[in-house]
Amino acid sequence: MDLKKINQRVEDFHQLIQKKKVTESAGRLYTGVDLGTSSIVLSVVDEKGNFVAGGLEKAKAVRDGIVVDYVDAVRVTRGLKKDLEDRLGRPLDLAAAAVVPGADASTKEVVKNVLEGADFTPKEVFEEPEAAAVMLGIQEGTVVDVGGGSTGISLLKNGRVLDSFDEATGGHHMNLVIAGAYKLDYQEAEEKKICEKEEIFPVIKPVAEKMATIVKNFLRGRDGKKLYLVGGSTDFKQIDQIFSSITGLKVEKPRYPIYITPMGIALALKEACDG
Repeated sequence: MDLKKINQRVEDFHQLIQKKKVTESAGRLYTGVDLGTSSIVLSVVDEKGNFVAGGLEKAKAVRDGIVVDYVDAVRVTRGLKKDLEDRLGRPLDLAAAAVVPGADASTKEVVKNVLEGADFTPKEVFEEPEAAAVMLGIQEGTVVDVGGGSTGISLLKNGRVLDSFDEATGGHHMNLVIAGAYKLDYQEAEEKKICEKEEIFPVIKPVAEKMATIVKNFLRGRDGKKLYLVGGSTDFKQIDQIFSSITGLKVEKPRYPIYITPMGIALALKEACDG
């Protein structure tokens, strides 16, 4: 994995979202839709694999990897789609999404229905760590995707997922701990986590340690090679060391880890369509 190159791609994508910009596109466009616990992110790549647009909106339509508010999920996704189409000056059709490892067929079907409800043509539903691995360009190792609702783990070898696991411990649980420690309501705790993430890290450190222990237990008796941390809930400077010390593995974490999975979904969709 070329971390420097990946970080630059992620930084460029971040700027597309922050500045509501688009870049020139070539040929067909492919959209990745990440239905997260705290936000929905769309990423768009062209046929050359270049990211040309992206959008993010806060949403609470998903909990622990399950769509709990279908109407709102469709509303937010459709709104992001229209905004990107207006900026690009062309329609977006093909889309893919992702689910937590081990999600059942009904969960995947609901996610497809969200894409259809937002006027996309759904083509694929990947597992989140699998999509992240495509963005990271890795063939072996352990991808850990820590989102708002859960910690998803996938063990890869020769570019294939050997095994995966998901447990409901994520950013939501950090928020609950922060709310209790500082006597805040849930939304205030979420904002404090984002705005004062380094200051409050000692408070949520036990949650991070639990996440790392989940990974350690999953990998017991297996060669995890190296850990790759992605997902918005890994965006703390100190978290790398915690995962490394508990699992005994080297840890790599890209910049803006919240974007890795949605970017990977779009790239994985392009690869699937290229066949």
